[in-house]
Amino acid sequence: MAKKEYAFYPGCSSQYRASAANYLVSTNAMCKALDIQLTEIPDWNCCGASISYTGASELTRHVLNARNIALAEKNMPGRDVVATCAACWLNARESKEKLDVDRDFLANANEALKEAGLQYQGKAGVKHMVEVLIEDFGYEQLGAPVVKPLEGLKFAGYVGCQTNRPFGIAGESFENPVYLDKLVQTVGGEAIEAYDQKVTCCGGALAFSEPDKSQKQIRDIVESAYDHGADMIVTPCPLCQTNVEVYQAEINRKQGTRLAMPVTYYSQLMTVAYGGTLKEAGLDGHVIQPTKLQALAQKKP
Repeated sequence: MAKKEYAFYPGCSSQYRASAANYLVSTNAMCKALDIQLTEIPDWNCCGASISYTGASELTRHVLNARNIALAEKNMPGRDVVATCAACWLNARESKEKLDVDRDFLANANEALKEAGLQYQGKAGVKHMVEVLIEDFGYEQLGAPVVKPLEGLKFAGYVGCQTNRPFGIAGESFENPVYLDKLVQTVGGEAIEAYDQKVTCCGGALAFSEPDKSQKQIRDIVESAYDHGADMIVTPCPLCQTNVEVYQAEINRKQGTRLAMPVTYYSQLMTVAYGGTLKEAGLDGHVIQPTKLQALAQKKP
């Protein structure tokens, strides 16, 4: 039996060939090294992060997440639900808090779920993968499997918005969360603790409607990483990873800059440090290649 078992909600972006497919690949490798079993929730649906605010009712939006949690409670009783996507986690957490405190709302949600033969019980917790690592394992245990420390590599820990507010990670400051810095240090890398853009929004919601504003924020995030001597940015959010990586080329084209800052996931760092290959770490799925981390991944422990 695995050390820890969870009901896994992968979310849309982590599916095969989706924008964060390499996040899921590295998460699976990281979990294997830590003896974590993630069992995918059967027949899960989208959390509604991208569309539910545009016309759906509050009930409809929360029922989307209630259904996922109810499926987990039915099929994997006693296990917490874990998401790797910050938006999925945020939406599911919000839905759980609403359903757990508002009895009338819960009754209406369960009336809708009854059509699918489901009932939300509120017994399953909802966690981001980072919470699992920090709260259920702790930094000391996370450091135990390290066979290839990330010595000499400097990382700017970019937390972003959604894993920071309104819920955040237990015990962390909203203004200066340090868990990414600690994870970097745990696997032997150098965390740039003075990085001043760690909780700045990447402008994901503005990428299409107001691209200039969004790209201004991305440029600030990237240039600050350069200013502090970072080799790459590390993040827990697939939307942040995609926006900050992909739009650097557009900023270069428009503004004559030469930005080329790699943007990685914490799970990729940990997989490499645990001895995983370049492919196992999902390092073959980047637009801007994290060459220094790739080179380390190809070295023998």
